[in-house]
Amino acid sequence: MTPDQQFARWIKGSVLAFAALFIYFLLADLKIPLTPQAMATRGVVKVAPQVSGRLQTLYVHNNQTVQRGDLLFALDPQPFRLAVEQAQLKLEEALQENAELDAQIVSAQADVSAAKVKLDLAERDAHRISELYARHVISQQSKDEADSTLHTAHATLKASEAALEQLRVSRGEQGDINLRLRVARNTLDQAKLNLTYSQVRASQDGIVTNLQLVKGAYASAGSPLLALVANQVDIIADFREKALRQVNPGYQALIAFDGQPGTIYAAQVTSLDAGVSAGQFDADGELATPSESDRWVRDAQRLRLHLSLTSDSQHLLPAGARATVQLLPENPMLATLARLQIHLLSLLHYIY
Repeated sequence: MTPDQQFARWIKGSVLAFAALFIYFLLADLKIPLTPQAMATRGVVKVAPQVSGRLQTLYVHNNQTVQRGDLLFALDPQPFRLAVEQAQLKLEEALQENAELDAQIVSAQADVSAAKVKLDLAERDAHRISELYARHVISQQSKDEADSTLHTAHATLKASEAALEQLRVSRGEQGDINLRLRVARNTLDQAKLNLTYSQVRASQDGIVTNLQLVKGAYASAGSPLLALVANQVDIIADFREKALRQVNPGYQALIAFDGQPGTIYAAQVTSLDAGVSAGQFDADGELATPSESDRWVRDAQRLRLHLSLTSDSQHLLPAGARATVQLLPENPMLATLARLQIHLLSLLHYIY
C-alpha cells in the first residue's frame, strides 16, 4: 500500500470517526441529556437578633454543627432585666391606681346619694313654701330662696353624677379586661419577650460558617451577624429546554461532583422551575425591546431542574459544589449509555 493510499485511508477513517462522534453527541443530547451546569446549594439563614444590645457571650465557633434551638450568642441581659422590672412596677402602679379609683368611686357614689337626699329635701321645702306663698303667709324673698336652694340641689346632683361617671370611665372595666391592666401586662410581656430575645438560638439544624463575631460588638436589631447553612442539599441543574420534554418529578438521574472524581451519586428530579429571568418582564411603562441577533442559529434556552440525592451523603457536600448531572432514560440500552457517559466524565475529573 502506497503512502498516498495510507493517507487516504486515514482521512476516510477520521471523517467516519468524526461523523460517528457527531451523530452520537446529537442523539445523546436528545435521548440521554447531560449538563455540567449544575451545583449543590443549601439554604442559608442570616441570623440577626430581634433586639439591640452588646454581645456578651458567643457559644459557637466557625464551621460548628448546631441543632435547632442551640444557643448561638447572647446579648447583655441587664438592660432587658431592668425593662422587665420597670414593666412590673408599671403593672403594680396600674393596680394601685385602680384601687384608688375604686375608693374614689365609692366616695362619689356617697356624694350622689347625699345630693339626692338634699334634692328631695329641697323639693319638699320648695313645695311647702310655694303653698304658704300662695296663701300670702310668707314673703317673695323666702320663696325665691327656696327656689334657689332647689336649683342648687339639682345642679349639685348633676355634678355628683358627672363626677361619678368620669371616675367610672377612668376606672374602666373590672377584672382582667381592664384597659389599664391590659396595657401594663402587654408591656410586661413585651419586656419579658425582649429578655428572651437577648439569647439568640438556631432556628434550624445547620452549620455556622464565616463567623466574624467577637465579644463586645454591638448588635443592632434586624442586622445579620452570622450565617447558618442548612443541612438539606438542593441540586440545581440547567438543561437545554428541548432535553426536558419527557422529564417530570421523580425522573432518575446520576450526579458526579467535581470535588469527588470517580464517585457517582443517584438522584431524582424534585421539580422544574416555572420560568427563568429571561421570561420575566416588569411593568415599567417602557416599550418592548426586541432581541437583535445576526446569528442563524440562536443560543438554546436553559431551564432549571431541582434534584435531591437518594443517599445519606448530603452532609459531605459544601454549598456551591460544582457537579455534572446525567438524566437516566427508561430505555435499558440508553440508560446503560448514560451510565457509561457519566462514569467517563467522573473519571475525567481526576484530570481537570
